[in-house]
Amino acid sequence: MKSLQNVKQRQILMGFFKTDPGEYGEGDEFLGLKVPQTREVVKMAGQGFPLSEIPELLMSRWHEVRLCGFLILVSKFERQATKRLENDPSAIAKRDEIVQMYLQYAEQANNWDLVDLSVHKILGHWLLLPTFLGNDINSKEFRSQGVIPATRESLEYKRNVLDSLAQSPCLWKQRMSIVCSWKTSQQGDPSWCLRYAEIHLHHPHDLMHKAVGWMLREMGKRCSMGLLREFLRQHAHEMPRTMLRYAIEKMSETERKEWMKIK
Repeated sequence: MKSLQNVKQRQILMGFFKTDPGEYGEGDEFLGLKVPQTREVVKMAGQGFPLSEIPELLMSRWHEVRLCGFLILVSKFERQATKRLENDPSAIAKRDEIVQMYLQYAEQANNWDLVDLSVHKILGHWLLLPTFLGNDINSKEFRSQGVIPATRESLEYKRNVLDSLAQSPCLWKQRMSIVCSWKTSQQGDPSWCLRYAEIHLHHPHDLMHKAVGWMLREMGKRCSMGLLREFLRQHAHEMPRTMLRYAIEKMSETERKEWMKIK
């Protein structure tokens, strides 16, 4: 990746991702690679790239190398999350290991692109799948017997994981808690989006206003415009204007104007 660095592109990226003192990406360092170039490196690494070596990528000073690490995790997770492997005990264990690594290094996803290109494909997808985490059946002995975790315990554990992210002082973990609902909404489950949109309703940062509005818009499009309108009826008067604008973006111009009138 260092051999692909581009000084001109580096300067563009440093401005785009707000790396100046006092900005949200302060101090971040770039090689100057475009995302397709990083994806090509991920393809070259292939499925044989050891999970144990990914932390070295995630701890890199270089933004694009960290992105490479997160995208390799995405690739590994998706390989274990096909329809055929959803309930396979070995695949469940491997997915859980990837999720644990993702959470362990979550703060290394320290800009919005690192979060948005990975969280819904790992955490968001994991919310929809069986897990051994948070259950009493964590041993190899149970896994070898093909025991699938109970839904109630799994759901509670997953909610606790996302609550922990939402309550973290780290902006990027907070963003993870809402953006992961992109995947759950795509699969017809609005509950995660609605829960964390409400939790972050009064968040002070513009990046969170955009993320929450974006996820509400996706929830309305994928699940129910009726649910979106009900959420807006309850909260439009207290939503930051940016959040509201993002949430109603796919509505008709007439309806958008009506929502924006609400104080």
